[in-house]
Amino acid sequence: MHLEELQHILACGEDSQHQFKREITHPDSLAAELVALSNSGGGRIFIGVEDDGRISGLSPQQVRAFNQQLSNAASNNVRPPIHPTTENIAAEQGIVIVVTVADGLNKPYMDVQDRVWVKNDADKRHVTSREEMQRMFLNAGLVQADTLPVPGTSMADMDWAAFDAYYRKRFGQPCPEAEHTASLASLGLLKDQQLTLAGVLLFGLQPQRWLPVCMVKAVAFYGNSIGDTQYQDSEDIDGTLSEQFQRSFAFIKRNLHHVQNGRGFNTLGELEVPPIALEELLVNALMHRDYFDSASIRLLVFRDRIEIISPGHLPGNLSTEDIQHGKTKRRNPILSEHAAHLLPYRGLGSGIHRARQAWPQIELQDHRSGNEFRAVVARPQVAGQTPAPADDTSILQRLESRLESRLESKLAAKVLMHLTTQPMGKADLARALGHATVSGELHKQIRRLLDSGHIEMTLPDKPTSRQQRYRLTEAGQALLQQ
Repeated sequence: MHLEELQHILACGEDSQHQFKREITHPDSLAAELVALSNSGGGRIFIGVEDDGRISGLSPQQVRAFNQQLSNAASNNVRPPIHPTTENIAAEQGIVIVVTVADGLNKPYMDVQDRVWVKNDADKRHVTSREEMQRMFLNAGLVQADTLPVPGTSMADMDWAAFDAYYRKRFGQPCPEAEHTASLASLGLLKDQQLTLAGVLLFGLQPQRWLPVCMVKAVAFYGNSIGDTQYQDSEDIDGTLSEQFQRSFAFIKRNLHHVQNGRGFNTLGELEVPPIALEELLVNALMHRDYFDSASIRLLVFRDRIEIISPGHLPGNLSTEDIQHGKTKRRNPILSEHAAHLLPYRGLGSGIHRARQAWPQIELQDHRSGNEFRAVVARPQVAGQTPAPADDTSILQRLESRLESRLESKLAAKVLMHLTTQPMGKADLARALGHATVSGELHKQIRRLLDSGHIEMTLPDKPTSRQQRYRLTEAGQALLQQ
């Protein structure tokens, strides 16, 4: 560093990466500065500089004494030890020592009193929040949220039918009941006789009973502002990760336009945004969110865009440019391992690239201060788009009204509309309709739609199967077209 460069830096003043010190006489004070920079991306300490940026300078004796002090502090007063570098710059007033501290690879760093310091603008602060401490351990790879046991859970809270189906599909054979405990533990789904977070979210009977914030809050607005007082659709999407993915995808699809794109008049048209782009972004949010953060994923559909907001900024030093080029760091390795067999997820770091290939109008925003990652998907301007009617009756509501008159049942109309997006089971339909359980009336209307030929079973040979789903027939699609 030349003197001119030093003077330019000093003229700009202190910030989170540049700290001015006339001198440092106490090893604990020096250790705290080193810890804060190591935990906060690295930076420089300028010794022999006043707080206002004026050079006071050090004598050769002071330089020798400080170098010894720095060596001792970096080795003995910082845990784990760090290795700063120094450079001496001669000025008229004396020598300025520039101490360069790299961004630490083994965070969190602590002083001899086990205190964790981070930079706070030009100052530093002591980390006391449990959540922030957990996040630092998480980003350092010292602990993964999905490997931790969930207190109060047990093997009795497992959906064994779902697990057995998964085990057969992955390993080609059933899991012997006598080996359930050992198998769950080896797969990272059980620890200390309690289900891990991964076990609850993948195969739990009622995941939100134990993890109430691990869900998706979805809202579709008429306009472009989250401050709008009216919305056209909303849903709290709970269940396992697989169920959350399916229902979140269905929510987006039913609140977007379908466009003809040269297809025949009697088709339902194509989704205005390619489904593969939405799938990749949804899976990314569910797989890589920060499960130490007590916030839910938010799914917001606006008139001009879709926002998928996931708790947790990018881990480590990853940037939005890095992940677009395939660089990845698995925040939740157990979830990622199993998701490759449950969701459209590969775990190769290629999801964002595929999403942007299918739909380049995607903006990725990494908000470190707010601890969230946001994917903003621009919606195309569809010809003929009009605002919500003044009487607050949406197109969907009017379609529902017309279907109700044809099917002689409001519930049957709602069922038919939900099935326009994808096949759904009775429990999925009940949740989509806002019902706690599958009611007798819902059973009745599904039977009526089956009998009328508007819907059909995906597993007609197994009418009582847990995997049974219902989908629109050609007659059902024709009714919607009419």
